[in-house]
Formats: sequence, C-alpha cells, structure tokens
Amino acid sequence: MSRAVVTVGLVLGLSGAAWAGAPATGLGQQWPNATDLSRSPHYHVYAFVQNGVRFIQVNSSNGTVLGAIGTAGGQYIVLPMGNALQVSTPQQSATTSSTAVPAASPTTVYNDGTTAVTATPMSDGTTALVTSDICSDPASCGSHAVKQVQ
Repeated sequence: MSRAVVTVGLVLGLSGAAWAGAPATGLGQQWPNATDLSRSPHYHVYAFVQNGVRFIQVNSSNGTVLGAIGTAGGQYIVLPMGNALQVSTPQQSATTSSTAVPAASPTTVYNDGTTAVTATPMSDGTTALVTSDICSDPASCGSHAVKQVQ
C-alpha cells in the first residue's frame, strides 16, 4: 500500500512540474521551442513561466504574434508585443478601433483552469484577445501563482 502511495505522489508531483511549464525562453518568437497549448487549430498558444509569473502568448496560424499577457496571483498585464492594443485583461481593456466589429464568434484558444483566453477575428483584419480570470476562489483552483521549473 505505501509503495502505491509513493508512486501516485511521485507521478502527481512530476505532472505538476510539467504543468507549471518551461522557463521563459522563446517568448515573443514566431515559433518558440515550446508546446503548443492551443485549443483551436487556427491559433498557436504558448505558456512560459519565470519567477512565478505565467506568460501566455497567442500566435496566428502562420506564427505571427498576436499578443501576450503575464499573470500571477490573479493579476494580469498586457505585454508589449503583437497587437497589444487588441488585448484585454480583467484589469485592462483593449483599445479597439471604433469601426471594427467582430467578424466571427470568439474562440477559446487557451484555458488552464484559472485563466482563459479567447480570440475574435475583427472586420479590420486584426484579432481581439480577451483574457479572463476563471477562478473565483484560488483555494479551490490551486494557486494562481505558478512555480518556476528548475
């Protein structure tokens, strides 16, 4: 029985380390050396972790960086890459064109259980990214803070 408990604990510990992501290398690149976490075949999403901050980057299907955010402890910040003006977070609204309208319905491109990102193609050819904090109680979702992988 104790051998099974140790094995389960080891497997859970390793899967938690894998979930935490790789250190922040390749952030901002068209084709970073990172796992594509996208939930849509029309986008590529990469997550990087450094010093407890998770960085989420969304690229178009051809690799163009559309935008990126950083998140830790339920706080979000838009990173200055891609079309940062088209990225919304719970703390910061996007600056969108007054004439652009959605050309399609929003598509969920990323969801890790605490953060979700949707992408919406706009009539002016841009893509609006909306980041949502989907964890109302950090205690029940684990922790917003992500441990850095060594």
